[in-house]
Amino acid sequence: MTGAALRAQLARPGPSLVALLALTYGVAVVGGLAADDAGGVYRTLQRPGWAPPAWLFGPVWTVLYGSIAVAAWLVLRRGSADGRRPALALWMVQLLLNLAWTPLFFGAGKYGLALVDICLLLVSIALTVAAFGRVYRPAALLLLPYLLWVAYASALNWSIWWLNR
Repeated sequence: MTGAALRAQLARPGPSLVALLALTYGVAVVGGLAADDAGGVYRTLQRPGWAPPAWLFGPVWTVLYGSIAVAAWLVLRRGSADGRRPALALWMVQLLLNLAWTPLFFGAGKYGLALVDICLLLVSIALTVAAFGRVYRPAALLLLPYLLWVAYASALNWSIWWLNR
C-alpha cells in the first residue's frame, strides 16, 4: 500500500477503529482508576536520576495508546483471517498485560510483581510487532515507539524495585 492509499484508508476509519480506540483507551482509564494517585505515589518513590518527571507519563501514554489501537486496526483491515488471527491474539495479550501493570505497581505497590508483568509485556509487544510485520509492516512500525517506551519503563521499574526494597 502506498502512502496515499494509507492516508485514504485512515481518512475513513469506520466503527472498528472507534471500537479499538475505545478498548485501548479503556485500558488506560481502568488502570487509572486502579491507581488514583499514581503521580503522588511516583513522587514518593526512590527513583534513579534518569527517571522522567511524573507529568511526562500522561502525554506519552496518550499518544502510545492511540498508535496501539491504529496498529491493530490496520492489521484488522489487511491480509487473510489466518494471518490476522494470531497477530490480534498477541495484541490482546499485550493489552491485558498492559492493563495489569498500573494496578500492580501503583495500586498494590507490588514493584517486583509489576516488574515480572512488564517484562512479559515487553516480550509480548515484541512478538506482536513481529506478527504485525508479517501482516502489514506499517502496523508493526507504529508499535516500535511503544516497544521502546516499555523497554525504558522496564528498566525504570527494575530500578525503582531495587531502590525501594
